[in-house]
Amino acid sequence: MSLLIVRVVPNASRTEIVGWYGDALKIRLAAPPVDGKANKELIQCLAKNLNVPKTEIEIISGHMNKRKRIQLPLSDDEVFARLKLS
Repeated sequence: MSLLIVRVVPNASRTEIVGWYGDALKIRLAAPPVDGKANKELIQCLAKNLNVPKTEIEIISGHMNKRKRIQLPLSDDEVFARLKLS
């Protein structure tokens, strides 16, 4: 298990992983921050890019904030390798 700090930018033109923003992974989301839509899209984006089931990804804190802590069923090394980030 690993914790990932994510900084989201809702209402973007498309959903994409941008790269590192300080100590957080910056992700643009096409979904608006209304009724949990951005959180759902964030989980979908991470599941697709990390090749893990959506049910294995959990937002630990920051449900209503741009900065979120995400729990993943992978080691830190696996996360970096699958995202191809350094």
